[in-house]
Amino acid sequence: MNNLYYRNCLRLLDFSSLELKKIINLAQKLKQDKKNNIETQFLKKKNIALIFEKESTRTRCSFEIAAFDQGAHVTYLGPGSTHLGTKESIEDTAKVLSRLYDGIQYRGHDHNTIEILAKYSKVPVWNGLTEKFHPTQLLADLLTIKEIHPKKDFNNIKCAYVGDTNNNMGNSLLEAASLVGLDLRLVSPKECWPEKKLFTYCQKQAKQKNGNIVCTEDIIEGVKSVDFIYTDVWVSMGESETTWTKKIELLQSYQVNDSMLNATNNPQVKILHCLPALHDQKTDIGKSILKKYGFKNGIEITNNIFQKHQETIFEQAENRLHTIKAMVVSSLSKTINL
Repeated sequence: MNNLYYRNCLRLLDFSSLELKKIINLAQKLKQDKKNNIETQFLKKKNIALIFEKESTRTRCSFEIAAFDQGAHVTYLGPGSTHLGTKESIEDTAKVLSRLYDGIQYRGHDHNTIEILAKYSKVPVWNGLTEKFHPTQLLADLLTIKEIHPKKDFNNIKCAYVGDTNNNMGNSLLEAASLVGLDLRLVSPKECWPEKKLFTYCQKQAKQKNGNIVCTEDIIEGVKSVDFIYTDVWVSMGESETTWTKKIELLQSYQVNDSMLNATNNPQVKILHCLPALHDQKTDIGKSILKKYGFKNGIEITNNIFQKHQETIFEQAENRLHTIKAMVVSSLSKTINL
């Protein structure tokens, strides 16, 4: 029986540890089937609405290709193309769309919006990103970790997340660690540590699964002997220049570079980055920050480290497709065997 049928995914804690692992296992199978051209379509004649209040590359492409591969159709509703929250309430929008579609994806700002969508929708709702959580990214990250260390249980994996840890990625990493028992180190200045309530809950849950979660400002201690160093951009579009300046001043010593990798004492350490990355001057934002703040070789990660580990990073990006596909299939297919 598929106990994930018609289930929402607003955050990773919507699932149990076993359910999360089943999604990862299904993603691994669907990925292999796609590469072998033997993929079974479980979503024929399904219709999926993709609501994007924020721009996207990986999330949009992954949802669309996942749907197409599985025989479903999508409607892309981009920024400014719906009445959501302006001329029509979120509640009414949910009621309308769930009469027309079999599933709804939402990517936007306020997490409360997706909670209201899910409350009034009669079909599953999936979180493509909100300011609070980014569950589809962590599904891809866990699949990537499993592929790199197939013989290791998650509770034997050590991962340092370096930089700003008080954001949707930090929150979702906490939830992932609490479910699968990662040894997770959040390495950042205290001003960038996550909310205490969520941290305490996830730390307790992780320990019950033989994992551990710590926050530390000490880079050397935080990255010691880790299997993975994970980072993300420090600044976001829409934030004020004052916020950018404050964050960069706080985080400049937390750049992923040769010194940090050497501090791991693990020559096999791998780098994860959820992208986009400001590792060179080939973007307007990257060029502007490098010039203004005096960085010479990338911002949150140096270009040489990014290039050296790009195979892992872009595999991680591809895995967005396979894990999103697994999430949607498990949510919309009664017949799939989990």
